[in-house]
Amino acid sequence: QVQLVESGGGSVQAGGSLRLSCVASGYTRCMGWFRQAPGKEREGVAAIYTFAGSTYYADSVKGRFTISQDKAKNALFLQMNRLKPEDTATYYCAADTSCGGGWFGDYKYWGQGTQVTVSS
Repeated sequence: QVQLVESGGGSVQAGGSLRLSCVASGYTRCMGWFRQAPGKEREGVAAIYTFAGSTYYADSVKGRFTISQDKAKNALFLQMNRLKPEDTATYYCAADTSCGGGWFGDYKYWGQGTQVTVSS
């Protein structure tokens, strides 16, 4: 069982930046960030293969968000720049010990979520 603890959400004006962090309690091979806005389905934002460092981004955040990791600390980060009101959502960290489901596949472990609010 892997536990994920997120931090770093908050409120910011459009154009601002936030950095999300997620610490995993154990070994993972794939980690990702997802988000869900009220009334909308959950969507993948960014993902990383922890063993190779390969990354993948949703088109909506490409060029603005950066996913990174600190393997020594089992930590995952999401640097979010040039934030837009449409980025407002609850952001979730997800992880799995297998990457068979693809970049935004069916992750086994999920964090509790952290709120990001971007005002115009």
